[in-house]
Amino acid sequence: MNTVAVVPEFDLRSWSSAHLSAVEASLSAWVVEDAPAGLGGAMRYAVLDGGKRLRPLLVWAASEAVGGNVQAAQRAACAVELIHAYSLVHDDLPCMDNDVLRRGKPTVHVAFGEAQALLAGDALQALAFELLTPVGDEVPADVQAKLCRLLAVAAGQSGMAGGQAIDLASVGIKLTQTQLQRMHQLKTGALLQASVMMGAACGECDDKASEGLKTYGAALGLAFQVVDDILDVTQDAMTLGKTAGKDAANDKPTYVSLMGLSGAQAHAQTLLQHALVALRSTGLSETRALEALADMVVNRNT
Repeated sequence: MNTVAVVPEFDLRSWSSAHLSAVEASLSAWVVEDAPAGLGGAMRYAVLDGGKRLRPLLVWAASEAVGGNVQAAQRAACAVELIHAYSLVHDDLPCMDNDVLRRGKPTVHVAFGEAQALLAGDALQALAFELLTPVGDEVPADVQAKLCRLLAVAAGQSGMAGGQAIDLASVGIKLTQTQLQRMHQLKTGALLQASVMMGAACGECDDKASEGLKTYGAALGLAFQVVDDILDVTQDAMTLGKTAGKDAANDKPTYVSLMGLSGAQAHAQTLLQHALVALRSTGLSETRALEALADMVVNRNT
């Protein structure tokens, strides 16, 4: 009698919970309270007890898909979250987006002052690269170098910083879909894509798998921003944990303003399918976490 093997359903909640607990514990240990003149308090306020931790989860999911080094993956997961946190601290400053609410609590500059917020962001950025270059042999030197380069490119002029510059210059300007996509590929998508590729860099990954993961990360990064734009007009500030409707109030271009709500929703689903097709092209056998995370990103309500 022939039997058919049953593949157990992937439990994203349990998988995420285990990794998030480890990431949270490591962040709490590595972002120390005793930095000079209260700086540690501002840094911990910016990083701990809030956020979806999507980027660390993407690192872990990609690393597991390629059989990655556990120590490298944990450090990469925390490093990418530190860069994300630093970017939020700086983006919220009065000279940038001038926001007062983040992750359901006052932004760092509201709670600690503008100067301390600026320094906290600077220190978090530096700490990210310190985590990626530990003393000793727990993370091979070539892996350290790959991780540092991936994160630096995603955070700099070819990534977040460049995208934020375009964003600030685009207020009140009608962008085409291509221009809007380019802005968000840099501002939001680059770090999400880098999270995936950093996870892949923790293990062995051939060219076919690498290209598929890169395409997956790009589609997921855009999808995340499309859904963010949708939620900005469909949810309230209490649900989101940040100021709702601010893009429209500041006359910023969004996918909803360009495509309409139903058009943006359809576009998000299309990007999800692109991401899943890219995963299937990798030839990797264990991509269930990456698949589940993509579905969560597109079908979330916060």
